[in-house]
Amino acid sequence: ISLTARSLAQLLINVVGMLHEFWERKQTGGALSRSESLVVYESVPSPSPPFICYVTLPGGSCFGNFKCCFTKAEARRDAARVALMNSVFNELPLRRITQEFIHRSIEEAVSMTSGSLGDAKDPGTSIGAYCYMLQANEGKTMLEFQELMTVFQLLHWNGSLKLFREQKLSRQEVISYYSQHPLDGFTRSHMALDWMVKEQETPGLISQELQVALKELGEARKAGRELRFYKEKKEILSLALRVGNSGPGGPPCLQVSIVTLFLTSDLLVLLINFL
Repeated sequence: ISLTARSLAQLLINVVGMLHEFWERKQTGGALSRSESLVVYESVPSPSPPFICYVTLPGGSCFGNFKCCFTKAEARRDAARVALMNSVFNELPLRRITQEFIHRSIEEAVSMTSGSLGDAKDPGTSIGAYCYMLQANEGKTMLEFQELMTVFQLLHWNGSLKLFREQKLSRQEVISYYSQHPLDGFTRSHMALDWMVKEQETPGLISQELQVALKELGEARKAGRELRFYKEKKEILSLALRVGNSGPGGPPCLQVSIVTLFLTSDLLVLLINFL
C-alpha cells in the first residue's frame, strides 16, 4: 500500500490516538469506553531539546521515544509509535507462553546449567522454579510475563532475593506471592528505605547508583527496549535520595519498619541466585 506524504503525516500525528484505541479495545473486548487513564505519558522536564517522553501501558510496560526529538509533541508521538509497534507485535501467537514454548525454554535452561530435565518437576531447584513460573503464566503474552519478571529483577537488584534466601523462604513461596502482588507504591517505598539504609553504611551510594540507572535507562530507550525495570530503578533511587535529603523521618509513606526479551537466560540467572 502506497502512502502519500499527507496520509503518512496524518498517520504519524494520529499514532497517539491509535495506541489509546488499541488498548481501549483490548481492555474492553472491542468496545470503546472513552477512558482517559489507560495509557499514561510522562514528559521529562527540559528547557530545550532533545525532549524525552515515556509512555506506560496497562500492566506497567514502559517505552520511550527512540528518535532525537526537537519538540515535546514529537517525543510523545515517537514514544507512542514505539509502544504501538510493541503492543501489536505482542499479540502475535509466537509471543504467547505455550506448552511448546515452556518445553523449549526448559531444554535451553538445562543446557545452560548443570541441571537436568528431571529438575523441572522439583520447584526446589532453579530449573523447577523457572518451570513453575512459566506454567503459572501459560497463555499470557511476553509483555505480561515481562511485567512479573521486572518485579524479580528489582528484588534481585535491591538485594531482597538474598534476604528471602536467608529467611529460608522457598522459591515457590516467593514466586506465588509476587505473582499475586504487583509492583506498587508500598513495594517501592520499602525498596527506597532499603537504599537509605545502604546509604548510611556507604555515603554517596544512592547518587552513584542513580547515575548508573539514568545511563542504563537512556541506553535502553535509544535501543527501543522495554524500559520499566530501568525506570523503576531510577524512581526508587530518586525517592530514596529525595527522602534522605528531607531530614529525619521522611514522608509518611516511608515511615515503615525496616525486569527485545531474553526470557530464559535473564530469569534463570535470577532464580539461580535465589538458592
